[in-house]
Amino acid sequence: MKFPQQFPRLRFARVHSFRLAKFASFAIISLFFLSNFAGFLFSPVFAPTVNATTPQVETIPDDIPLSGDCDLDWIIYRAGKRQGVDPRFIHAVIKQESRYNPKAVSGVGAEGLMQMMPGTAKRFGLKNPFDATANVEAGTKYLKFLLKRFNGDVSLALAGYNAGEGSVDKYKGVPPYSETQNYVKKIEATYGKTFHPVLTPEDASLAFGLTNETVESTTAL
Repeated sequence: MKFPQQFPRLRFARVHSFRLAKFASFAIISLFFLSNFAGFLFSPVFAPTVNATTPQVETIPDDIPLSGDCDLDWIIYRAGKRQGVDPRFIHAVIKQESRYNPKAVSGVGAEGLMQMMPGTAKRFGLKNPFDATANVEAGTKYLKFLLKRFNGDVSLALAGYNAGEGSVDKYKGVPPYSETQNYVKKIEATYGKTFHPVLTPEDASLAFGLTNETVESTTAL
């Protein structure tokens, strides 16, 4: 009696199973190396670095006086930066001239925050003396003109602002008017300086500490 021969099929099945197992092992090993290699490439070590610069925020230095009006403080600060005049000096003049009142009018016709006389206002392009921005800009230009004319001498510049530069030239110094002399003394005491360097706006910003540095931060993506 002969039995059917099953051994070749069994042998074939075993070989086939061995090959499948061998392929599966190879696939698992390949997947392991591939996933690790991909993780290595995309790890934070190889992530691109982006230098992000935070926006520059402009601030008024703490030692500059305040008027009680935030908008006016910025008007004074920016006028000083544009003209190269220390905002502390502008504050001292405005405080004495008008006590920060944009509608102030004197008995002799001086108007606005910096008490511009009509003739002086016209010289420096001021059309509306009660416009705070325009008044401070024109008054600051006048201060710059006087500081340059009198080589940074604060006393003479103030005397010229109060009594006119012609009076300073006439008396070769602060005129002997009690009003002008008291005016000069009060503002000098408030400002705390007798000399104001005549500089370009860029150099003045550095000299008066009006610059703001940009802060940079690095962010990894």
